[in-house]
Amino acid sequence: MKSTVIIISGILLTASLHAETMDVKQEGIKYIKMLGGALKSELQRKIKADKSGVEAVRFCQTHAGEITKAVNAKLPAYARVRRTALKLRNAEENRADAIDVKVMQAYVAAIQAKTFSPKDIKVVKDGEVTRIYKPLLAKPVCLVCHGSKVSKAIQREIAKAYPNDKAINFKEDTLRGVIVAEIQR
Repeated sequence: MKSTVIIISGILLTASLHAETMDVKQEGIKYIKMLGGALKSELQRKIKADKSGVEAVRFCQTHAGEITKAVNAKLPAYARVRRTALKLRNAEENRADAIDVKVMQAYVAAIQAKTFSPKDIKVVKDGEVTRIYKPLLAKPVCLVCHGSKVSKAIQREIAKAYPNDKAINFKEDTLRGVIVAEIQR
């Protein structure tokens, strides 16, 4: 009888933990979409207004951090969202830590092994914090500023704003970076 109660308790605990993880994951995805949507819509607007891409570079330099702060101001005190990458343009604002690097390396390995899905959301528990990662792939529009054939005008803007830029020479559908939601509970 006691063993049956223990087994049932274990099953219920496992189910409860799984449900909690799914709730945190969904909450994290919501925050990721808030940041990704805000950045993407503004960036698309800049690119549409200036086909050269120069205004998009200026926008990222002056407003991407502000938009990230504004989105975080709307989140509950126990949550935050941010962007990072293995190859950074703005290392001060978007630096990856060891966990971020490990997750992104796993995405890169999956892309190379052709087992990657852009819907692969990774959930990592780090003490009291749960991190939810969404991969960002380089698309043709990204390559205007992050590819290997960047115009001279964009190169000049990037060199002025980011003298230590590493976010270059991407190819389509390679990992550009991730958006990370962190939820502490």
